Parts: sequence; structure tokens; C-alpha cells
Amino acid sequence: MVAAIIGFVLLLLVVGVLLYFVSVYNGLVRLARNIEKAWANIDVLLKQRHDEVSKLIKICEGYMKYERETLEKITAARTVCMQAKGAKDSAAAENLLSGALKTLFAVAENYPDLKVNQNFLQLQERVSYLENQIADRREFFNDSVNVYNIRINQIPDMWVARQMSLVPKEMFKVGEEDKKDVEIKFDFPK
Repeated sequence: MVAAIIGFVLLLLVVGVLLYFVSVYNGLVRLARNIEKAWANIDVLLKQRHDEVSKLIKICEGYMKYERETLEKITAARTVCMQAKGAKDSAAAENLLSGALKTLFAVAENYPDLKVNQNFLQLQERVSYLENQIADRREFFNDSVNVYNIRINQIPDMWVARQMSLVPKEMFKVGEEDKKDVEIKFDFPK
């Protein structure tokens, strides 16, 4: 009778430990898939932005005949973005494109006809909206990566993570160029 009780308690203990490790395993799998989903959501927005940027360039080409360099930088940055693989490469490429778009919008101020063009205004608003959405999704991606990285380094999750060959993921980081202060100049008539 006592042996049966001890055997039953040991069985419950083993089943409890197994269920706990299954729970940890499933949690880590869920976190890893959430990171993939978060990155896929960023990709969707980046694709939409790339489509809008090509339309924006077409509209600007007619007005900005002397700003060929600005348009070429945007086209080159867009190409680099489309070819980027992974968070690190994509972050660098997207920062390059964001900088080029800022330059485009600043240069557009010199073209009054372009500034009132309805298509340009709609695309400018759409690109700005997408930029905000991308920033939100990057934040969610980084939160997901942070939770995942913490979990795979905590005991007892790290033992399960090692068995699953899980390694830390890299967060989406802003380039050094985007951290610098923006220089603002006002050219007032004298």
C-alpha cells in the first residue's frame, strides 16, 4: 500500500516535470514564431512603401528635372532594401531609404507646382503613414525579440532552449546616421 502511494506520487512528479518542460518548449516555440510573424508584418509594410516610393519617383521626375541625384539615391536605396536579408541588413537599407525620402520631401519644398500636385500630396501622406506603421512594427518586433532572448537565457528555459538549439536573435537597430541631430537652416531674405 505504501509502495503504491510512493509509486503514484513519483509518477505524478514525473508527469508534472514532463508537462512543465512541454509547457516551456511550447512557449519558446510560440515566441520564435511571433518573431517571424512580426518580421513578416514589417516586410508587408516595407513592400507597400517600396511600391509607393516608385510611384512618388515617377511623379517627381517630371517636376524635379534638376534633382536627378536625389531621385537616383532613392531608387538605389529602394533597390538595396528589396535585396536586404535579415533584420541587420534590412535595418541599414531601410535607414538609407528613410534618409533619402527625407531629402526628397525637403527638396520638394523648392517646387511649388509639385507641392500642390494632388497625387504627390497623397503619396507623401501615404509614405509618411507607412513610415509610422513600420516604426510601430519595428518596436513590436524588438519587444518580441527581447522577450525571446530573455526567456532562452533564464533557468530552466535555457536548458530547453539549448536542446532546441535556440540562439539569441538580433534586434532591429537604428543606424548611427539616424541618431545624429538634424541640422535646420532657415534662409530668410535679407
